[in-house]
Amino acid sequence: MEKQKQKSAAVVGGGLVGAMNTCYLSSRGFKVDLYEARPDIRTMEIVRGRSINLALSYRGRQALKKVGLEDQVVQDGIPMYARMIHDLNGTLRPIPYGKSDQYIMSVDRRKLNETLLTAAEERPDVTLHFQHKLVSCDLEKGKLTFKIEPANGDDSLDQTYQRNGGEDVHVEVTTDLIMGNDGAYSAIRKHMVKRPRFNYSQEYIPHGYMELTVPPHNGEFAMAINYLHIWPRNEYMMIALPNQDKSFTLTLFMPFDMFEQLKTGDDVVKFFMEKFPDSVPLIGEESLKETYFRLPPLPLVSVKCFPYHVSDKAVIMGDAAHAMVPFYGQGMNCGFEDCLVFDEIMEKLDSDLSKVLPEYSMYRSPDAHAINDLAMYNYIEMRKSVNSRWFLMRKKVDAFLHAIMPRVFIPLYTMVSFTRIRYHVVINKAKKQDVLVDNSIQALMALAAVGGGYFTAVAISRHLDSIPGWLRDSVWGFLRGDFAV
Repeated sequence: MEKQKQKSAAVVGGGLVGAMNTCYLSSRGFKVDLYEARPDIRTMEIVRGRSINLALSYRGRQALKKVGLEDQVVQDGIPMYARMIHDLNGTLRPIPYGKSDQYIMSVDRRKLNETLLTAAEERPDVTLHFQHKLVSCDLEKGKLTFKIEPANGDDSLDQTYQRNGGEDVHVEVTTDLIMGNDGAYSAIRKHMVKRPRFNYSQEYIPHGYMELTVPPHNGEFAMAINYLHIWPRNEYMMIALPNQDKSFTLTLFMPFDMFEQLKTGDDVVKFFMEKFPDSVPLIGEESLKETYFRLPPLPLVSVKCFPYHVSDKAVIMGDAAHAMVPFYGQGMNCGFEDCLVFDEIMEKLDSDLSKVLPEYSMYRSPDAHAINDLAMYNYIEMRKSVNSRWFLMRKKVDAFLHAIMPRVFIPLYTMVSFTRIRYHVVINKAKKQDVLVDNSIQALMALAAVGGGYFTAVAISRHLDSIPGWLRDSVWGFLRGDFAV
């Protein structure tokens, strides 16, 4: 029997999803070449650019687990069990993400990227190519052309450049599979956009983001460690995630016109003293003045497109296919799940790319569109809804219903962050559950009115966790015929 020819793959983009996909493709027996326009970040003292802290949850962990990297990544992360709300008056209010054993993890983007690159490099038949910028491609034929970008300190590329008399050096590649994992401004996707019947849309929200830092205080964390801290101020907000060096990375999300109104260091300090007063001693006034003007606020874009593939030769994943605003913490998790879903389809269809690629596009696009929408929705929740007593009461009702019928009623956040229920199914299920929650609250209020009027209703809204047994039984009777979702 003739030995089957080994398939080749060119992964464009050496970020998180590109490195992850390289591991997956190698495990499927592909000869993989990864091409990244930047230098190898493992050799760089400072990596230019900024990134919002990453929150690793169940979907991402399952993808890491499949390639044997979950334990290594998790041991470097910091668990966050709840949101910690910082009210304007200094009051702190925790809102748990789920059950006591459910948490998301704060992970360092650079360290995670380095871990994945090293894991990919150690796989059989994998070669990493840095400083290779994609300049053209023929997706139908599986052809790519890269320009080598020389950089100080990389002797091999510098010498290649010099031997060519300082002229651009190009490398042409032909491969069985092109995998575009090159981010929100994907070069591979730009070539797809030119094709007929390719749907594409992008939306910049009016808010930008800026990163600040809370340094360690006396060698320890300056705030409670196992929380995602949020300063919700309705039209804008600030969040903080813990780092391994005992600092916190603060990210301020705010409309661009508000950023532009703060023109001096004194303007910035005054604004923070009025809107985020408890953060100023943590950041430090001088540090706040300096870091605020160090770099301009950056934009946030949401991208949707379809299909994700071209014939049996090319496919895009991660931000290249579905860049999203960061407010559900699912950008990385969704990108990692892309890799896992693609691998599961490869398993089902015996790695037949002519079947795998169209199946992946049809299967994955409804979920990517759904999580894009959820991410937009969650920004309103994070910056505004958490200030509402109605929202907080609904959270308690969610928890109560989940406790009494855990397989039937699952809170929205739990479905997104602690399961692999498909994102579009999550939305449909959540809509049905919303009707149940609304009916439940109305029933509670009606029962409260019968049992003691307005003050009882207020007490229930504040202390739903301690509802008397007779009232829980009454609610259960009300729900018994109406909870199927």
